[in-house]
Amino acid sequence: MRILIQRVSRASVSILGEIFSEIGAGLLVFLGVEHADNEKDIEYLAQKLVNLRIFPDENGVMNLSVLDVKGEVLVVSQFTLHARTRKGNRPSYIDAAKPETSIPLYEKFCVEVEKLLNKPVRSGEFGADMQVELINDGPVTIWMDSKNPL
Repeated sequence: MRILIQRVSRASVSILGEIFSEIGAGLLVFLGVEHADNEKDIEYLAQKLVNLRIFPDENGVMNLSVLDVKGEVLVVSQFTLHARTRKGNRPSYIDAAKPETSIPLYEKFCVEVEKLLNKPVRSGEFGADMQVELINDGPVTIWMDSKNPL
């Protein structure tokens, strides 16, 4: 399971020209699920996400988490995070899980983050053609992979 995290001043997801979800200050999270992912991947990444200290403290040092700042979270499914680009110029997505696997894991990830934050998590619509708008704060963008924790 992979997540791409962006610290944002605000973010929104639109579908067919209408805003579907939006948040204020917090984290925009793109989530990609692969075949071998399971509940352990969800637990690991959800814990890391909500405790990641990437918000500035009173001295401007990135020392606070989304929990600490009471920020919001928007999670958007993105199978392209598992793109293979080594050969040729057309990405391969064979590592991305099929919807019957990825939808339940995506939904469980959102629920787990909600529990840890003790507040609702906003989301996109799985499989929809979405337009994502964001104001990246910092900019701060971080990549995490449950199979390759760094």
